[in-house]
Amino acid sequence: MEAKAVWKGDLTFVGSADSGFSLVMDTFKEVGGNESGFRPVELIAIGVAGCTGMDVISILKKKRQEVTDFEVLVHATRAAEHPKKITHMLIEYVVTGKNIDPAAVERAVQLSEEKYCPSIATIRNNVTIENKIVIKEG
Repeated sequence: MEAKAVWKGDLTFVGSADSGFSLVMDTFKEVGGNESGFRPVELIAIGVAGCTGMDVISILKKKRQEVTDFEVLVHATRAAEHPKKITHMLIEYVVTGKNIDPAAVERAVQLSEEKYCPSIATIRNNVTIENKIVIKEG
C-alpha cells in the first residue's frame, strides 16, 4: 500500500492512497488550521470503525442474519499530553434487524477484532480496546 499527503497551504493536506480516492485533512483554527477537513487522528478511529464494520456485516450476512441497519461507533479517548495519542477505544456495534441472534453478533465481533481486522491488529498493542454490542429489533 502506498499513501501520501500533499500540502495545500496553512495546515491543510489532501491525502490519497492506492484506491485513487482523496480526502482533505486539516485542524483547528486556533493552531493554524482552517477546519476544512478531517483531523488525521480521526481517520484512525474511522478506519477502525469501517474495517471492523465490513468484517462484522460480512460475517452476519454469511450467518443469514436479517440485518436492516448497522453502525459502528468508536468512542476514542486521547492522552492529555503530547503526542495526545489514542489510549482507549470503546467500539460500539449497533445492529438492527429481525430475529438477530446475539451469539452470532458476538462471534462476528470476536472474529473481526481478534482475527480479520488489520486496523485493529495494527493498534492492538498500543490502545486498550473494548466493545459494546447493541441489538435492536426492527
